[in-house]
Amino acid sequence: MKTAYKLFILKYRRALIIATHLALVSLSYYAVFMLRFDFVLPDEYSKVFLRTLPFLIIVKLSVFYYFGLFRGLWRYASIGDLWQIMKANAIATIGFVLCNVVTYDLYKIPRFIFLNDFILCTFLVGGIRFLTRIVRERYRKVLPTKDRTRVLVVGAGEAGVLLLKEYRNNPAMGEIVGFIDDDRVKHNESIQGVRILGGKEVIAKAVETYGIGEIVLAIPSAKGEVIRDLISHCEIPNVRLKIIPGMAKILSGELEVKPRDVRPEDLLGRETVNIDEEEISKYLKDKRVLITGAAGSIGSGLCRHVARFSPAQIILVDHNENNLYFLIIELKSKYKDLNIKSVIGDINDIGLLKSTFSKCKPHVVFHAAAYKHVPLMEENPVAAVKNNVFGSRSIIYASHHYNVERFVLISTDKAVNPVNIMGLSKRIAEILLQAKAKRSKTKFMGVRFGNVLGSDGSVVPLFKRQIESGGPLTITHPEATRYFMSIDEAVLLVLQAGAIGKGGELFILDMGEQLKIADLAKDLVALSGLELGKDIFVEYTGLRPGEKIREELLLDKEKDRVTKYEKIYISQADNFDLVVLGKEIRELEQYVNTMSREKVIKKMKEIAFAIKEG
Repeated sequence: MKTAYKLFILKYRRALIIATHLALVSLSYYAVFMLRFDFVLPDEYSKVFLRTLPFLIIVKLSVFYYFGLFRGLWRYASIGDLWQIMKANAIATIGFVLCNVVTYDLYKIPRFIFLNDFILCTFLVGGIRFLTRIVRERYRKVLPTKDRTRVLVVGAGEAGVLLLKEYRNNPAMGEIVGFIDDDRVKHNESIQGVRILGGKEVIAKAVETYGIGEIVLAIPSAKGEVIRDLISHCEIPNVRLKIIPGMAKILSGELEVKPRDVRPEDLLGRETVNIDEEEISKYLKDKRVLITGAAGSIGSGLCRHVARFSPAQIILVDHNENNLYFLIIELKSKYKDLNIKSVIGDINDIGLLKSTFSKCKPHVVFHAAAYKHVPLMEENPVAAVKNNVFGSRSIIYASHHYNVERFVLISTDKAVNPVNIMGLSKRIAEILLQAKAKRSKTKFMGVRFGNVLGSDGSVVPLFKRQIESGGPLTITHPEATRYFMSIDEAVLLVLQAGAIGKGGELFILDMGEQLKIADLAKDLVALSGLELGKDIFVEYTGLRPGEKIREELLLDKEKDRVTKYEKIYISQADNFDLVVLGKEIRELEQYVNTMSREKVIKKMKEIAFAIKEG
């Protein structure tokens, strides 16, 4: 029975809406005549009413149709709809008056009729919409109030209001019982019946008073320090913590207005990266793009974003066939027409590189493949050189030989005055890149940045595993600090740097503020619903070989040049004696082949610090 009713409504919905408006227009017009004559309509005016009613119906329904009042879902009626109704009704009333001037004696219709018909008709046409919305929201099936999660929203701005609407449209998500906002002017006011309880200092009390089970941070534009401060006030046992993603993504349609669990990158509170998509598209659209280390964190991030720019082909090179397999499935599901070629193998395999470059003929290469774990590279310097130095050299030479248009090396801030094997190996890769850039038509460039939060090489995955296993969290030093950025931010800036490079540059990404590793660990514990020092403990292990307490600043602003993009800088390029460099690299290769660990380390330092043109 209910299904048949729904089918009937669906089939004749537009006709029913028009009929409803016809009835409301007629009712309004009749009502104002009756009001004007105290509900006793004289015969003379009865004739006036009957003669003018057809004009009114034709004019109003025509104007209503033009303004789209026969479209739209009444269950979502809003102030915008009411404004549209008022405009349509005002124009229809003016049109009706003009019709009467031309076709009928205007003076026989009391002026009271026109004004009050406009007011009453607006009330009826708007009222039926809001009544429909109220009835649907009041009587739809919802969970009993006692079974719903009670929610506290931090942030009584636009995002908070949107969130309240979303929760009311989807009661199964929970029930918002209060707002928190640090703006004292808003305290004790209410938003659609929900009270603003106070500032962040009352969060703990509100949780206890109202039986809160979930706190949602609805301040999408907040910076990292603000989010971390709020999280410190929300570290309450058995209370879930969620966050609303950035408004830019919500407004673009990329994300819905729904809370999600707080992620490590939310702790950074970094502003949305603005890129010049047209500039990036010029060097990626309809081009063959090769990405090494494609299955890694940065490599896969590059794949996802490059795919958006409609390349002719994307060539994924990695030795991790399992991760590569799942990445290809993801890309194919999202980009049906994307031409993907997978290459399983090692970047030191010269035969593989020759075959891949000769057959695929890439226009653009992003070289993200690298060994990056500092302690492991301290123990295995030969492996670091083979992969990060000679592997990079092979890719650089192949790109030059096969006339690649652009080559972007993913480097690291650890290459700045390197004190560890990983940093030394990446610095030598930069030197090889800049040396080749001088003698090649290929535009070679490198991009340096620090730790990427959530990447396979960052501390976050380690902390997560330690939290899951019950701890302890191992931190090298209580004062250790690092620069961090999100994977998406790093990748977008890499793509932008690739667009502006002319050849030979080392671009440096602005990493913002440094974070204490200990504070990051504390926040991650809180996000897991645990309490540091009670549920899980920290163990300080001491600095490992090759590690610093604080990262060096990436930028020397007296030497480094600012680009037109505020988060991208260009490092002063060094000049190298190419003859000496070639000789030193050959010696390093000999030491690697004989596994002479100490000689390898010594030669790396000589190359990284001494190969300068006199």
